[in-house]
Amino acid sequence: MKKSSPSAPHSSHSPAKRTAHSLKTPSAQWPKWLDDAAFYEVYPQTFADSNGDGIGDLPGLIGKLDYIRDLGCTAVWLNPCFVSPFGDAGYDVADFYRIAPRFGTNADFRRLCREAKQRGLRVILDLVAGHTSIDHPWFVSSATDPKSPYRDWYIWTDNWWDHGGLPGHRFTGGHAEQRDAMFMNNFFWFQPALNYGFSAPDPAKPWQQPITAPGPKAVRAELMKIIAFWLELGCDGFRIDMASSIVKNRDGYDIPACQAYWREVRTWMDRTYPEAVLISEWSNPIEAIGGGCHVDFMIHFGTPAYTKLLRAEPQRRKPTTQKPAADEISFFDRSGKGDIRAFLDIWQRQYDATKTAGLISVPTGNHDIPRVSVGRDAADLAVVMTMLMTMPGLPVIYYGDELGMRYVGDTPSCEGAYTRAGSRTPMQWNSRKNAGFSSAPAKALYLPLDPSTDRPTVAQQETDPDSLLNHTRRLLALRHAIPALGNRAGFSALHAQSGHPLFVYLRGDADMDERIVGAVNPSAKPASASITLTSTTLPEVIYGAAKVSARDHQQRLTITLPGRGWALLRA
Repeated sequence: MKKSSPSAPHSSHSPAKRTAHSLKTPSAQWPKWLDDAAFYEVYPQTFADSNGDGIGDLPGLIGKLDYIRDLGCTAVWLNPCFVSPFGDAGYDVADFYRIAPRFGTNADFRRLCREAKQRGLRVILDLVAGHTSIDHPWFVSSATDPKSPYRDWYIWTDNWWDHGGLPGHRFTGGHAEQRDAMFMNNFFWFQPALNYGFSAPDPAKPWQQPITAPGPKAVRAELMKIIAFWLELGCDGFRIDMASSIVKNRDGYDIPACQAYWREVRTWMDRTYPEAVLISEWSNPIEAIGGGCHVDFMIHFGTPAYTKLLRAEPQRRKPTTQKPAADEISFFDRSGKGDIRAFLDIWQRQYDATKTAGLISVPTGNHDIPRVSVGRDAADLAVVMTMLMTMPGLPVIYYGDELGMRYVGDTPSCEGAYTRAGSRTPMQWNSRKNAGFSSAPAKALYLPLDPSTDRPTVAQQETDPDSLLNHTRRLLALRHAIPALGNRAGFSALHAQSGHPLFVYLRGDADMDERIVGAVNPSAKPASASITLTSTTLPEVIYGAAKVSARDHQQRLTITLPGRGWALLRA
């Protein structure tokens, strides 16, 4: 990658309120590899342990790159692997420039990137842009040294009795006796917020510094240096943690100011590292892509779309025995009572506004929520995977979801995981000791394994042609082989009605040689729907099972799927 000396992007007090509507179609700076990308999220602590200490590491991941490539993924996204006290599993960074010893070394990371590229894979790092650990030398210096150059890198009130007075923020006191003040934290108390400035600071509270103050400008410049450092080591981009939260205002975060900052980071990256990508944890693609990010995750906050699609029931959101209300049924539920419109109406508006400027990702899951397998078996998950791997945007698989790994609700909390621990259990490679994850004694594992005797494994599913693993592989192979299923190829809904379990959609552009009809039926009962196509021939099933019959000169068609059925058809 091209080298450059990064400088802090310029920001103003009144950032332009531009949205994705005003962004141009990606130019030559758009990373073309994103058009055919599929990501695989790795929780490094529990993916593959190479040295027998019970914790996953980079050499272990390197040993599994062939698996990720053969799955059909083209990029690996690693959750934080920097030096940390691991109060929040690495999202409390103590050194942004060094791989945590538990995972390996910077040389191991460079080797990971090199080995990945030899297999056609990219490597994405998790960038915790908004805060650090209280153990970070910047924070220690800011808290203890009145002459520290990092004095204003964090948000401190003027005295210990000033609790901030901002309803949208949390402050911590009693930690730094050398500094008579409280500091703002972003999530846990030990994650002090970095100071990117306030968009409209209160003149009565001088500790609320403007965006252009020296402290915020220095923080912004440092973030650019961090980005450049890892790109030079071979990284291909970043997933930005809490991307919409960096610039503060009285009630929370200033979205236009956050957008302005990330747009300027994107402009610098387009010029200096044009193949690198920014992927945001924003869950509002119009705002995120309008803010310069290449991709935004549509997940469990921000809008209800993801929840309505996959996890509307209380037990699919958190460990509970609470029964779902009538409006708490996911579309992907075998009762057939879910509503695709609850997802599609929101997603379609976001897609229409951003499809020429970036990509939306609707992932199978992530490290913060119960797994998609809750309340679903392999047949249910095959239907889910069919839709997620054939919709436009960036497909992202959370490790183990391709197997149907279970959410283990009674997993003990580790490093701030709490109920999230059940989604972070060790990867299940085979039926040998510790499911092939580690040679360590069971008691030494970072988290205990799923104790079920029938837990799914890679080895078992690789030999079963009808397994979820092989189904996912075939879906991704079709996605890579057929332009109409590409990340940026067109989309239109052919049948999507409230009160009806069948969702049918068309992929591809009018000038393509072929287009693809996707159809999914999460209900346990067969379902039929009438659709209209301009083709003069009946669609041909290329994968799955569906019955298609003509109703009117072969343009009005009836499509029927079995219970928990799915199909891809050539239109």
